Amino acid sequence: MSIEITTLLFFLTLVFFLVLGLPLAFVLGGVSVLFLYFTWGVDAFYMVASQVWGTMESFTLVAIPLFVFMAMLLERTGVARDLYRMMHLWCGGMRGGLAIGTLGICAVFGAMVGISGAAVVAMGTIALPAMLERGYDKRMVLGCINTGGGWGILIPPSIMMILYAMISGQSVGKMFAAGVLPGLLLVALTVTYVLVRSFLQPHLAPALPKEERGSWGDKLRAIRAVLLPIGIVVMVLGSIIGGLTTPTEAAAMGVFGALISAAVYRKLNWPVLQEAAIRTFKLTGMIAWILFAAHAFSSAYQGMGAQSLIEGLMMDLPGGRWAIIIVMMAIVFVMGMLLDPVGIMLITLPVFLPIVASLGFDPIWFGVLFVINMEIGYMTPPFGFNLFYLKGIVPPGITMKDIYWSVIPFVIVNIIGMGIIMLFPEIATYLPNTLF
Repeated sequence: MSIEITTLLFFLTLVFFLVLGLPLAFVLGGVSVLFLYFTWGVDAFYMVASQVWGTMESFTLVAIPLFVFMAMLLERTGVARDLYRMMHLWCGGMRGGLAIGTLGICAVFGAMVGISGAAVVAMGTIALPAMLERGYDKRMVLGCINTGGGWGILIPPSIMMILYAMISGQSVGKMFAAGVLPGLLLVALTVTYVLVRSFLQPHLAPALPKEERGSWGDKLRAIRAVLLPIGIVVMVLGSIIGGLTTPTEAAAMGVFGALISAAVYRKLNWPVLQEAAIRTFKLTGMIAWILFAAHAFSSAYQGMGAQSLIEGLMMDLPGGRWAIIIVMMAIVFVMGMLLDPVGIMLITLPVFLPIVASLGFDPIWFGVLFVINMEIGYMTPPFGFNLFYLKGIVPPGITMKDIYWSVIPFVIVNIIGMGIIMLFPEIATYLPNTLF
């Protein structure tokens, strides 16, 4: 059988079982093992086992459960509530102020936890009812929480960046540094959009009445709310960028900071620790199974010779190397609407990275674009994770249609940000090149 037919059957079989709704890990692993057996025979299984063993021995991988555990702990403390109170006092006096404050809190959460769901659940529980009561447009509020929650995988520390670094062979520290300026760019673009729209349509995001804005004494006392989050960010990012710790050691420091935070808010008890640990085991186990399946996929993909076939097809695209990058981003964007971001990363990167290297692009820069696309995937219909996190906590009057429509302008803002980073790669590469 020719390589073209084998490759087509391979990917069609993957898509068929994924459309049926079967778990990604078992579809990816099962189909890959089946094709490996018929193309290479039983000996191919030893290659898969060897690759999996090598990955499981990676010290960097330990950072994933640590960052997840840190996020689970912070989600259950009072940090988000105090941060929202501070933003309420400082930003509520201007049009769109509460929405901008919510975006700021999401950015801070992103710099603490490294995953998407924590900020969405926290702000959906605290900020959403408060803004709706004060006359904010429900779709603007939903869109802000949705897009802000996605920043957790772009603003370091980020579990997605750790996985990208492992697959691409890049430095985790460089990836973390590369995410800082693009993350701030997306925050600035989103805040600008909210400000402009609030100015043009004041009824969508009215300013708070004077009696709710608080005195200067209240505002200054509220600043204490940022001390713990800033301390955790400095412990994690400062130690990595300063060269004091590896990302794994910094993750352990982050867990220590989260425990201190829980103790300060008097939430450090056995039920909280138990629930956080169980959720960490579940999420880490899911990632591990997808990693196993991805190694089987990578082995099958290379064993069939599909890599050279797809590279040839990509290279024949009209428009040169930039057209190839745009096509890659378009493929990832569409997949983000349908599949788990970790699975997308492990399916596509073995295909894309050799092409990116052969075109002469910086893999760190490409990694930032890829992670931004994954962030967009968290918020795009029909299966973006953040959409369902929100649906689980919104008041009864908000429908899934409202949540779907709310993301459209924010997706456009994110795509504009990605385009700016494509045009000016230094936004992503300046810090890693300077610090490392």
